[in-house]
Amino acid sequence: MAEYKRPKTEAEFNKNFKQKKTLMNDTEAYYESSRCLFCYDAPCIQACPTHIDIPLFIKQIHTDNVTGSAKTIFDSNWLGNACGVVCPTGVLCEGACVYNHQDVPPIQIGRLQNYATNKVIDADKAIFKQGKANGKRIAVIGSGPAGIACACEARTLGYQVDIYEAKEKPSGLTVHGVAPYKITNEEVLNEIEYLQNQLGFNIKYNSEINSKQEIQQLEEKYDAIFLGVGLGKTATLQMEGEDKTGVVGAVEFIEDLRMKHHQVKVPAKVVVIGGGNTAMDAASESARMGARKTVLAYRNSKEKMGAYGFEYDLAISAGVDSLFNVTPIAITGNGKVDGVKFAKTEMVEGKLQTNMNNTFIVRCDLVIKATGQAKQGHLYELIENLDIDQKTRILTNEEFQTSNPKYFAGGDAINGGAEVVNAAYDGKMAAQGIHNWLNK
Repeated sequence: MAEYKRPKTEAEFNKNFKQKKTLMNDTEAYYESSRCLFCYDAPCIQACPTHIDIPLFIKQIHTDNVTGSAKTIFDSNWLGNACGVVCPTGVLCEGACVYNHQDVPPIQIGRLQNYATNKVIDADKAIFKQGKANGKRIAVIGSGPAGIACACEARTLGYQVDIYEAKEKPSGLTVHGVAPYKITNEEVLNEIEYLQNQLGFNIKYNSEINSKQEIQQLEEKYDAIFLGVGLGKTATLQMEGEDKTGVVGAVEFIEDLRMKHHQVKVPAKVVVIGGGNTAMDAASESARMGARKTVLAYRNSKEKMGAYGFEYDLAISAGVDSLFNVTPIAITGNGKVDGVKFAKTEMVEGKLQTNMNNTFIVRCDLVIKATGQAKQGHLYELIENLDIDQKTRILTNEEFQTSNPKYFAGGDAINGGAEVVNAAYDGKMAAQGIHNWLNK
């Protein structure tokens, strides 16, 4: 079990948050690519949400056609570089590798993907072509993976594209909400800059859409609008003491850490509430920031957690403790948090029940809520005739078109929260849907 000292410098921060998937060198890439069996009807392709031709790009690496390999990747996935390292490859492409059936380690597809795309980005190699201008304009709201992918694909089809981004940096949760040991800010931003320089889409930063008037102006100015806004802030628990100093949302905590690195101060005792991948990230990060005791608390059993097994193992290896079958009922403290009061839970006739006769307090200085994110319902209400479901997800057809025909949507806005690779696929296909609709 690792023990981390609080990082006081950038170098110490980088040491604590060293990359999980390090960049391959040429020799490693050559030998790893030689292991691929180039399967017919390769299961790794089927497991990839963007259906990259994985055997082809690996063979291109092995035959020293790295530029061709990168183009194969980007042709299917506009966020190919980021996805190479942030994707849960162990449950997607690498999880489907036939070597898993032979007790042989699967091909390191993600690292090979990251290797090839890094090569062309570092060399600023021109591999994309802008489509012939067709005089039509598309507005993209949100510069997360879905918005970036939509913009890239639309530019190859000849559309002028303006992205409206509420924050001062692009790429949504890829740069604001992914743990620093998965990908660095520099790598995320380099990929966006590379795509933007070649494809020529425009990003308007600090441009949050807040009023019906702004929506109407977009509708008048653009032929189609893509909604790639993702999710909002951490949802409230509506629990006693939630407003105390020292209670933060996991998404906000991770974003703060991504932007400020070692300047963030994490206290000695931390409780993280939740059982998803974001909870695992927040807990692991707390430990890596020098917290002496980090406790991960989940209302159900370990088997019921939404997090991937490898994410939980990563948190435990960082020194995180875990509590299962407990639910928070109050946050204690006089103005500032000093603990979380929990009640035990148990399954009764297939339903999770809280036992209020069995309660206890875990002392802490910081509570991190990793209990889901609020949807962007305030934005959706500004748009006429936009249908959403009971979970405030935008409803779309097979072409990613909404009930308001001028609007298309993708990513977390329609699936409620999935992987970067799913958003990249949605954005790309939504651009195709817009193209089909505008050229009926």
